[in-house]
Amino acid sequence: MHQPFYICPSHQFSMVDVAEKEIMDNLTFKSDTVLSDVHLHCPNKRHLMVRLNAAGQPVFLSHFKLLWNAYNWASEQNAREATTEKEQQYKSRGELCDKDRNNPKNEGELNIKGLEVLLDEDGDLEVVRRAQDASDSEEEDLLRDRVCPVILVRGEDDAFGDEEQEHTCNDVIKIEHTMATPLEDVGKQVWRGAFLLADYILSKWDMFRCCTVLELGGGTGITSIIMGTVAKRVYCTDVGEDLLAMCERNVALNKHLIEQGRSEIKVKELDWMRDDFCTDPAAPYRWSEAEIADLHDHCTVMMAADVFYDDDLTDALFRTLYRITHNLKNSCTVYLSIEKRLNFTLRHMDVTCEAYNHFRNTLNDLENLQDGKMKYIVEPIKLDFCQFLIYERTEQLELWKVFAEQLT
Repeated sequence: MHQPFYICPSHQFSMVDVAEKEIMDNLTFKSDTVLSDVHLHCPNKRHLMVRLNAAGQPVFLSHFKLLWNAYNWASEQNAREATTEKEQQYKSRGELCDKDRNNPKNEGELNIKGLEVLLDEDGDLEVVRRAQDASDSEEEDLLRDRVCPVILVRGEDDAFGDEEQEHTCNDVIKIEHTMATPLEDVGKQVWRGAFLLADYILSKWDMFRCCTVLELGGGTGITSIIMGTVAKRVYCTDVGEDLLAMCERNVALNKHLIEQGRSEIKVKELDWMRDDFCTDPAAPYRWSEAEIADLHDHCTVMMAADVFYDDDLTDALFRTLYRITHNLKNSCTVYLSIEKRLNFTLRHMDVTCEAYNHFRNTLNDLENLQDGKMKYIVEPIKLDFCQFLIYERTEQLELWKVFAEQLT
């Protein structure tokens, strides 16, 4: 949902027949397109597509591996107990160190006790290792698992073959998406900001359990799908029938993950340029009165991932955020991810971050709002939580939390 750079090939993409491998092997893109870094770092093999969407754009199916070694979903109860036990051990060590740090005569005793804490039941030293960072360049084994778009030719449903069998159902999230789209269609791509927010959800899953959640600008739906593994109900919203159809298809592709969380994901239209919900009976992704009432009565979490690339849309999103939080029955926490991107502009004749700067200014205005109706508390979230998806967590990525509370 942004424009990192432009692709300038020597000729334009053309297609006569989806099944013609010769054409697909020489896939190129128009010069006015933008490409997500997530897709840029895909291996240079089998860059083939699934189908054409209603807009005539090639659609790819990618498998994104979930690193459950960071957190074993299948044995979450055991993981919680083990984590609690470790935290208690580390807390005891910390209290002991603080108490005896300045007492020289206890230094030897402190070292022995500290060592005993690290010994297992057999008396062997248990080494505490730092959390594995999937973005480390030296982790070559993880880099081999980068996503690779693969074609599913009609009539070849098992095209993934052995690759499909390498992972269990809980190891992979399947996402249909486009690549190298015009700026107005960047919601059909997968962006790092969505991965960052998904990581946070998986790291803090207990905080979102049984919540009703609204996502603004859901795009391909990957963040809503991840949220659907823990939340009670998720309203994934965006605009454009073709995009919403893709999002709905992705929800269906990952039904096994959503059912595991006993959740429900509803794909709905929500245009930030309008002041109300779409209830037109002719609209395929309209809201019913019951769904609007459910959102207002039960929603306690809102989120938006990497949607701040245009100033007018940023303003519209914050207006929508204000309108909805003002109508909620309960207080609400909003999570916003963004990637700061540098762009050279002729107006400034310099490299600037105009979209990011406008986002920060608008966020500041929201926090300083004094209308006697709403109060917003804004704070950044440290990116020290586990990484469950394979991408580069750059220093330009940011995650913000906004607590919204009604004053009247």
